[in-house]
Amino acid sequence: MTAAPGRRRRLPLSVRRRPVPWDRQRPTWRAAKPAVIAGALKRAQARPSGNWYVVGASRDLRADRPLARTVAGREVVVWRGADGRAVGGPGVCPHLGAPLRDSPVRCGTLVCHWHGLALEGTPYAGWAPFPVHDDGVLTWVRLDEAGGEPPLRAPVVPPRPEGTRALTAVHVGTGTCEPEDVVANRLDPWHGSWYHPYSFVDLDVTGVPDGSASGADDCFTVDVSFKLAGRLVVPVRAVFTAPEPRTVVMRITEGEGEGSVVETHATPLGPDRYGRPRTAVIEAVVATSDRRGFAVARSAAPLLRPLVARAAGRLWRDDLAYAERRWQLRSTGRFPG
Repeated sequence: MTAAPGRRRRLPLSVRRRPVPWDRQRPTWRAAKPAVIAGALKRAQARPSGNWYVVGASRDLRADRPLARTVAGREVVVWRGADGRAVGGPGVCPHLGAPLRDSPVRCGTLVCHWHGLALEGTPYAGWAPFPVHDDGVLTWVRLDEAGGEPPLRAPVVPPRPEGTRALTAVHVGTGTCEPEDVVANRLDPWHGSWYHPYSFVDLDVTGVPDGSASGADDCFTVDVSFKLAGRLVVPVRAVFTAPEPRTVVMRITEGEGEGSVVETHATPLGPDRYGRPRTAVIEAVVATSDRRGFAVARSAAPLLRPLVARAAGRLWRDDLAYAERRWQLRSTGRFPG
């Protein structure tokens, strides 16, 4: 990749003395080369996923009902078994086809609400479980038939801050597009301060992949300031990578919250009634800091978590429109990239 400038010391907060009006900031369209974005997307799509798909947040796995989602056109249910482990399988009852998403969990057993057939997460009467992985932040399911790749024992999860030292929040949104449109959006860091001026300012892409690197070295490096209030901002350096076809990870490498990550996962749901593809964006924020005050923030996690998720939701309302527009143009052969 193109080398980024050397590491420099960053203050946790900064006051912008002369804010640049939105329409007078430096245009980024020349730097946002379609070939660079398309190349990064193509390399991401070639990486193995092991057929793993994100279903939802680990916190949404409850003891009394399943976490249900349609993934790649397949109904899926996941719940916690009697030992607390995540188990799951098809969301269709093998007896008469009842939707298991509407069935309760009792003592770790999923009980069909139509006729009481009990499923404990093991093979039974033609119902075969799916491999499930709970990494403490997100819950994944492996669908080998849908993915069509050689399976992996666990999903490709990038390193995260240690769980007991992090504040986590998960946002889920849905759009009319395909996973590649979500990933392409994330592999275009140049749009940040133009499309999201309420959140990002002073954005400068300082490093781009040249196509020769792989894995964590195949990345975009961005210097950007997150807006807090008024002219108060938090300057950071962030690196964007795509470890597998449906995931983009932003990691803060310098500045406040160094080591924090934002994982964006695109899970295909299946077509809507008009035949258009639907994709769930499941974004996990795993924030950390070595500042003393962060321990207080972690203790207030139940209050802060909805605020963090709401901020992610505001960004994704815009970015899903971006992804949906991209799919619309692609599907009609009018996409210029």
